Amino acid sequence: MENKKALKLVDKIVADLNHAGIILNTLVEDLKELREYAKAQNNNPLAVKVLRLTYEHIQEEETFLIPIPEDDPIEDENGEVVTTETSSDPVESLVYLISLYKDLENKMNIADLKEYRDALKDF
Repeated sequence: MENKKALKLVDKIVADLNHAGIILNTLVEDLKELREYAKAQNNNPLAVKVLRLTYEHIQEEETFLIPIPEDDPIEDENGEVVTTETSSDPVESLVYLISLYKDLENKMNIADLKEYRDALKDF
């Protein structure tokens, strides 16, 4: 996001999550506000949709049950596929998701947002 207020809100949400965990009312309101900033930029409907799906999921489940997307498999020097563990900790996954909004020009961030969108829709 390019808006300075939106970036400050991203930092606030991440700090609140790291400090106190998921506090439903505050978090949902902050996500709705961040969504308004994303809508105002009017150039990334994916970002807007993921925020809506995220706060709706949190309202329904009273937590965040979507794990961090898995990294692409990596081959070691012997050609064997090495898998990495992904975190299913609700706070850690949500912090990662919100952090993606700091750079919506990054293709990897967009790819992860798409994975979150699909996981939220399939939940």
